[in-house]
Amino acid sequence: MSGLQIRGLPGEVRGAADAVEAVAPEDPRSGEDRPRLLLVGRNEAKLEALAAQAGSVPWTTDLDAALADPVYAVYFDAQTTDRRVDAVRRAIAAGKHVYCEKPTALTSADAVDLWRRAEAAGVKHGVVQDKLWLPGLRKMRALVESGFFGRLLSVRGEFGYWVFEGDRTPAQRPSWNYRKEEGGGIILDMLSHWRYLLDNTFGAVRAVSCLGATHIPRRWDECGQPYDCTADDAAYATFQLEGGVIAHFNSSWSVRVRRDDLLTVQADGTAGSAVAGLRKCWIQPAGATPRPVWNPDADQPLNFLHGWLEMPDAETYDNAFKIQWELFLKHVVLGTPFRWTLLEGAKGVQLAELAQESWRRRAWVDVPDLGAAETKP
Repeated sequence: MSGLQIRGLPGEVRGAADAVEAVAPEDPRSGEDRPRLLLVGRNEAKLEALAAQAGSVPWTTDLDAALADPVYAVYFDAQTTDRRVDAVRRAIAAGKHVYCEKPTALTSADAVDLWRRAEAAGVKHGVVQDKLWLPGLRKMRALVESGFFGRLLSVRGEFGYWVFEGDRTPAQRPSWNYRKEEGGGIILDMLSHWRYLLDNTFGAVRAVSCLGATHIPRRWDECGQPYDCTADDAAYATFQLEGGVIAHFNSSWSVRVRRDDLLTVQADGTAGSAVAGLRKCWIQPAGATPRPVWNPDADQPLNFLHGWLEMPDAETYDNAFKIQWELFLKHVVLGTPFRWTLLEGAKGVQLAELAQESWRRRAWVDVPDLGAAETKP
């Protein structure tokens, strides 16, 4: 099997954007083994440092030459969002199978266009949707599928942590995340996640109401220079799901954590409730639900955390990104099913776009079906 993997690692390499990682077999033209890794990017110094960190792998700044090499069949794009559409289009035009990070584009029109181009070219395509393979959320999905909740009523998600401004303590996220003109913003970033998480776990998203905010207006970049934040750093979104379920997700890079994990998702139903983090999941069946009484004049006698049971691990859980990546490679080589396509990625961009519209209009916005029938030319 031959492969080509494009990676943009601004968080790890302090502004070095695209890196290409290629996995290839023996070169049929020379009889020599091809290098297992090839990194491609714009900044030679940072690419060289990344290549050394990865084990002295070769690198290049010539993406077109890499795409033109017929020995490589798979292109993986994880660079900044504002550069993704052009690069993926070039990869599709070169006949490469494409696998990329989300969001796949800045607009749903471009995201759908990528899907159409890949379909027309007959190449395999996929989008990273890693949250579906996190142990805690896999346990949550198993509860839904088993009927544990009875009639599902609501879902609550809390995501985020305090990202330092960068003046005294270095920021944990790259500065482009806070620049709208570079594809930044938490609505575009995180609602692309919540779309596939909700669709695949609790029910299809049918409407959205969202309020965004830029709580921290000024930050310091990787070089210690101050800059104005032009993108939203918090989003407060409510979703109506198919079947009448209500979901609400708070997403913020300006919040201090006092919960079980950086992401927690609580689902409540008539027969029980569950709370999932990244790896753990706790349940409370209806029969174990406490009966609290409101009394603000006395300390609360109940410890509500004690009424929950932790679900055991049913298996050994591998890295979520790795699991999906291997599924995609099997799809390319063996033709096994793979439904996390560029169309699914476009749904995430669509929801983010409609959430931004809701914020501008201060109104509920319906989420129309973005199925194949609606998007084929």
